[in-house]
Amino acid sequence: MEKWNQTSNDFILLGLFPPNRTGLLLLFLIVLIFFLASVGNLAMIYLIRLDARLHTPMYFLLSQLSLMDLKYLSTTAPKMVFNFLSGQKGISFLGCGVQSFFFLLMACSEGLLLASMAYDRYVAICHPLHYCIRMSKRMCVKMIVGSWILGSINSLAHTAYALHIPYCRSRAINHFFCDVPAMLPLACMDTWVYEYMVFVSTSLFLLFPFLGITASYSRVLFAVYHMQSRDGRKKAFTTRSTHLTIVTFYYAPFVYTYLRPRNLRSPAEDKILAVFYTILTPMLNPIIYSLRNKEVLGAMARVFGIFSSMK
Repeated sequence: MEKWNQTSNDFILLGLFPPNRTGLLLLFLIVLIFFLASVGNLAMIYLIRLDARLHTPMYFLLSQLSLMDLKYLSTTAPKMVFNFLSGQKGISFLGCGVQSFFFLLMACSEGLLLASMAYDRYVAICHPLHYCIRMSKRMCVKMIVGSWILGSINSLAHTAYALHIPYCRSRAINHFFCDVPAMLPLACMDTWVYEYMVFVSTSLFLLFPFLGITASYSRVLFAVYHMQSRDGRKKAFTTRSTHLTIVTFYYAPFVYTYLRPRNLRSPAEDKILAVFYTILTPMLNPIIYSLRNKEVLGAMARVFGIFSSMK
C-alpha cells in the first residue's frame, strides 16, 4: 500500500456520536456539560485569586487543577462539536499534533497534580504540626512547576513520535480527538516499541500516582476513623470518600485504556471511557473539591457582597 504524504494531508476524526437526532441530543448534553464545567472552573480560579483567605497551598493547587481542566475541555470538546455541527470531520496533520500534545500535557500534569493534592491532605490531617514545613509555599510551587514540566516532556516525546510515524493506511481516526494510541493502527510500521513506551509512561504518570493517592487517602481515612468527634469523623469520611471516588473516575478509565494490549482494545469502548476523563471529570472537580467546601462558599458570599456594595 502506498504511503501518503503526511505533511500535506489531513486526518479524519470519526467522532463520538452518530449524525442523527440522538447524536444531536447527546451533543447538546456535552455542550451543556462543557458550559457548566467552564463556568465552575473559571469561578474557582477567580475566587481563589480574589479572596485572601483562600491563599493556602490546598487552594493554590485547586486553582491549578481548575486551569488544567479548562485547557482539557478546550483541547477536545470544541473541535468535536464543530465537526459534528458543520458536517466536517477533517483535522490537519499539524492540528492533530497540537491537539495530541495539549491533551497528553493536561493528562500527565493533572495526574501528578492530583497526587500532590492527596499528599497535601495527608500531611494536613496526619501530620498537622509539620504542615507549614512540608507544604510551604516554595514546596507547593515546586509541585506545580514539576507537574507542568514533567507533563510537557512526556507529551512532547509522544507527540514527536506520532508526527514522525509513516502513515500508509486509512487516515480515519476512530476517535473524537487525536489520541496517539488511536492513530497507531494507521501506521505502516511495527509500533510495538512505542506501545511498550505507552505502558511505561502510563505507569509512571497515572498508575503509580493513583496507587500513591489510594495509599494516602487510606491513611487519612484511618486517621479520621479514630477521631473523637463523631460528627467530624462522619463529615471527613464522607468528604474524603467522595474525593477518592472522583479521583478514581479520572485515573481508572485512563489506566484501563492505555495499559491494555492493542488486541484487547475496542475503539467504541475507548471513546466512551475518554468522555469520563476529558469532559465529565472537569465538570465534577469544581463541585466535589470546591463548591461543597464551606470556605469556598464563604468566599463566594464575600465576593457577591463586594459586588452588591459596588452597585
